[in-house]
Amino acid sequence: ATSSSCSSPYTNGSSPITTIAQDHLFSILLLLPLDSIFCFALTCKKFRSLTYSDSLWESLCRRDWGNSTIDALRSFAVDDKQQQFPWKKLYQQIYQLDSVYCRRLLTHPLGGEELILPRPRASHSLNFVSGSLVLFGGGCEGGRHLDDTWVAYVGNDFKRILKWNKIGSGVPSGRFGHSCVVIGDSLVLFGGINDHGARQNDTWIGQVAVHDAFGITLSWRLLDVGSVMPPPRGAHAACSMDKRRMLIHGGIGLSGLRLGDTWVLELSENLHLGVWQEIATHPSPPSRSGHTLTPVGGNQTILFGGRGLGYEVLNDVWLFDTSDSHCRWVQLLFDLQNIPQGLTLPRVGHSANLIIGGRLLIYGGEDSYRHRKNDFWVLDISSVTSIMQSGSPPSPERSMTKLWRRLKSKGDNPCGRSFHRACVDPSGRNLYIFGGMVDGLLNPAESSGLRFDGELFLVELLLQC
Repeated sequence: ATSSSCSSPYTNGSSPITTIAQDHLFSILLLLPLDSIFCFALTCKKFRSLTYSDSLWESLCRRDWGNSTIDALRSFAVDDKQQQFPWKKLYQQIYQLDSVYCRRLLTHPLGGEELILPRPRASHSLNFVSGSLVLFGGGCEGGRHLDDTWVAYVGNDFKRILKWNKIGSGVPSGRFGHSCVVIGDSLVLFGGINDHGARQNDTWIGQVAVHDAFGITLSWRLLDVGSVMPPPRGAHAACSMDKRRMLIHGGIGLSGLRLGDTWVLELSENLHLGVWQEIATHPSPPSRSGHTLTPVGGNQTILFGGRGLGYEVLNDVWLFDTSDSHCRWVQLLFDLQNIPQGLTLPRVGHSANLIIGGRLLIYGGEDSYRHRKNDFWVLDISSVTSIMQSGSPPSPERSMTKLWRRLKSKGDNPCGRSFHRACVDPSGRNLYIFGGMVDGLLNPAESSGLRFDGELFLVELLLQC
C-alpha cells in the first residue's frame, strides 16, 4: 500500500478521525499491538509521521520493557557525536536480536592484597541485588557442600574487572540445590541439600547494603514462617512473583522422590514474617527437578525443562498465571520438529532469565546422556502473554513454534556446563554466569570426566546501533 493524503467521502473531504487531537491519538496508539500501529501508518502521510515519531517509539519501549530498561538504553544508545539513536531503530534491534557476545571476566586484588576467589562449584545461587553479585553455597569436589557468601560490587562504571569479597560463612548452613530470589533489596533463600543428603525446608532473608565507609555488607537471618511450610527439598525451582511473594515448584524430596507441588510464600511488609501456602490446581506440571521458574512480568511466571520422575529430560513449557483472582497453570504447546535445531531443546540444570524485550534467555544445561550444552536460546514470552490476554489458550496452531530462536554466540564462549547459575542486571542487557559442572580431562584417579568450574562470564546482548 502507498501513503496518500487523508481523504474520504466525509464532509470537507476528511474523516472524523483526523479531527482527534494528536495527543489523544498518541494515547490510543499506545494501547495497540505493533501490527495495528503499522497498519494505521499506511492510512495517510499525517498518521505515518505520528506513528514513526521518536516520542511514540520511546513510549512504546517504555510500555513494553519498563523504565529501568529505558534508562539503560538511553545511556547505551548514543553515537560518537553524543546523539541518541532513533527509538524505532532500537526497538527493531531488540526485537530482531540474534547474537550475544561473551567475555571472561577478570578478578583483580586492590592495593596488592592477596587474591582470594570463590571455590569452583555447582548448584549454588547467584543473584544481582543492590548493584552487586551475591554468591552463596553450592556443591564442590568430593560431593561436599559450601556455606560461604561472596559479594562483588558491579556498579555503573564496571568494565571487565571485579573484586570478590567473602562476607561470611556458616550462616545459613552449608547446602547445594537451594533457591535464592531477589525481592526488593533483599534475598529470600529456601531449602537445599547438605553433604549428608539431608533435605532442608528453612527460609532465610539476606539483606545487602552498600556503604561509603564500610563497603558492602550482607546479613542473613532465619525467617519466621510459622508451622506450615513446604516439605524439605533441593534441586527445586523458585522465583519472585512481585514485591512480597516467592513461588517454588518441584525438586527432590525425602528418599530421592521428585516432587510436583507448588507453593507460594507471602512476606510481611517489613520481611520479618512469612506465610507459606500450597497451590493445588489442575492441570499442573508433572514432578521434576533441575528445572527453572522465571518471572516474566505482571502476574505470570514461566517454567521450563528439568528431569522427570522416570529420569527423562524434559522440554515442556508451563505458564503460571495469577492475573485473575485465582492461580492456574497453562501448558504452552509446541512441536520440536518444527523448530530449527529444536531437538536439542530438552535439558536439565540450565539457566533461564528474563532479558530486554520480554524474552526468556536460556543457556546451557545437559541432556539425557549428560552431554553438557553451551547454546543460547530465546523464547518470546511477550507474544505468549499477549495470546493469554486474548482469552484463548496457546496451541501449536497459533505459531508457538515461531517463538523459539537459537542465538549465535561470539567472543570468549563458555564451555558447555550444567547446574551453573546466571542472573541479569536491571537493564536486561547483561547476563552473568558463574560456575557449574563442565567436562574435564579423564585420568585414572577419576570416576568420571566431570569437574567444577569457578569462572565468571559476562554475556552481552548484541544490539547493532
